[in-house]
Amino acid sequence: MSDYKYKRVLLKLSGEALMGSKDFGIDESVPQRIAQGIKPAYEAGVDIAVVVGGGNIFRGLTGAAAGMDRAQADNMGMLATVINSLSLQDTFEKAGMDCRVMSAIEMHAVSETYIRRRAIRHLEKGRITIFAAGTGNPYFTTDTAAALRACEIGADVLMKATKVDGIYDMDPVTHPEAQKFDTISYSEVLRRDLKVMDSTATALCHDNHMPIMVFNIDEDHAFDRALRGEPVGTTVVEDEE
Repeated sequence: MSDYKYKRVLLKLSGEALMGSKDFGIDESVPQRIAQGIKPAYEAGVDIAVVVGGGNIFRGLTGAAAGMDRAQADNMGMLATVINSLSLQDTFEKAGMDCRVMSAIEMHAVSETYIRRRAIRHLEKGRITIFAAGTGNPYFTTDTAAALRACEIGADVLMKATKVDGIYDMDPVTHPEAQKFDTISYSEVLRRDLKVMDSTATALCHDNHMPIMVFNIDEDHAFDRALRGEPVGTTVVEDEE
């Protein structure tokens, strides 16, 4: 444990990340790679919680844009996150890591219902705890769910795994001249509208002094290196006084 800077973390994964090379659904190699990436920290006793999106299966905003009722579309998106959570649980357990799925929407046959104190107890017992179904409410993203759960469980940091190696001043995919930030303040993220997380999630982290770390999940040992405090990706920090 002494090698790790953070004792308790919440890892936010996008649903799209689980697609890998596929156009839809789950590329089985991706959860396996994630499991291997977090296993050293798990075995060292770091408390690990996970929130995963559902965009690889269904995205509420896309459904709403196509004419579906927004609340109904978001409910479908939350159910998609449960599918992804169960997939991750299966992979983590096969990798030898004890794991629980807790859903904000009650579905006793496949998961536990989210209860904050029970979630903290799972973490204290060394179980990876996956928070499914977002916040359980429409109009809130899984980014906001991740920020909320990170604050509720007393995480030391919210780690957002993406396909880029940090936060840039513009989209590095379409703008090769984009400049990367090593650190940036919450206020600057909101002012620049940088889309690190949605504004509700960023403001929630700001108000509760929750650091956000953004890094590339595909980089070798990125999660482990970030936990050790190495300069990986970009960290969103407190505003300067």
